[in-house]
Amino acid sequence: MRTPEIKAFILQHSELFWYTPQDKKVEISDELLVENILNYGTLSEFKELERLLGKEYLANLFFTLEGRKILNFYPEVYNFFYQYFTKKHA
Repeated sequence: MRTPEIKAFILQHSELFWYTPQDKKVEISDELLVENILNYGTLSEFKELERLLGKEYLANLFFTLEGRKILNFYPEVYNFFYQYFTKKHA
């Protein structure tokens, strides 16, 4: 179940999910939320998401992505956050 804070965060950044119908945006997966914020969001949006989801959960989501889901990240974005999460920031 989504918290009201996460729902508000998604709606506040709904332009990042332009291809998702407005009434379905709050139902997107945590994986998609993380992917879009990391790929297209700002550092402050990432920090807000990190605060809302928790560093450990966010790092766990990032490291459990497999196959095609990893390829959805821009290589430089994946590398940056891989370094970020492996340097004991999570």
